[in-house]
Amino acid sequence: MNQKDKNSEKTAPSKSEESTIIPVEENKAVAGKKQQSANETNDSAQETDKQTDAKQNGMEKNNSHSELEKFFLDALQDIYYAEGKIEESLAKIKQKATSEELQEAIEDHELVTKKQILRLEKVFKLLGEEAKKKKCDAIDGILKEVDEMVKSTKDGSMTRDVAIIIGSQKVEHYEIATYGGLVQIAITLGHEKVADLLETTLDEEEETDYLLTEIAEEHVNFEAAEE
Repeated sequence: MNQKDKNSEKTAPSKSEESTIIPVEENKAVAGKKQQSANETNDSAQETDKQTDAKQNGMEKNNSHSELEKFFLDALQDIYYAEGKIEESLAKIKQKATSEELQEAIEDHELVTKKQILRLEKVFKLLGEEAKKKKCDAIDGILKEVDEMVKSTKDGSMTRDVAIIIGSQKVEHYEIATYGGLVQIAITLGHEKVADLLETTLDEEEETDYLLTEIAEEHVNFEAAEE
């Protein structure tokens, strides 16, 4: 054996040594995977924290009323009071109508008003608020004027029916304006279910207004003109 072979023999690794040697590239790959896994874990933890913060911020937002939300709630309490007063007025005024058609229309709207009151109570429940009434000077003034208009006309006359129709439409127009505004505010605030309920009431008020106009134009006004 020459000197070169001897040197090769000395420097060549044994089989056991070969099995324990890990290439540098493999070490780097393992380290890279570990780092990637650690980064993914950190990212996941950060995302969870963000979601938690978002939920907490959302809860805080829901628990605090903005100025518009306060105004919205105030207006709901206003119309809740108004509907109660309107129901009382309808119960009295239906007895004073002369034509059967007008009497029936008022009786029907009295029942509708009862449903509208229950609907408002559902609205308060959806908002997580207590159903409270706030005195409404506007509706008190309108209803007082309606009473005076009716008293100024002759009992049993068609002119009285004219007065009742005009007075009732003043009430309807107040309600239409109120519910129309409330629907839009509810949509703006993201209260979709509330908006749907209020829009149902708005549709009912518009139908009643149209019916009253129809009754007046078809015969009440003409018969009153002949008295």
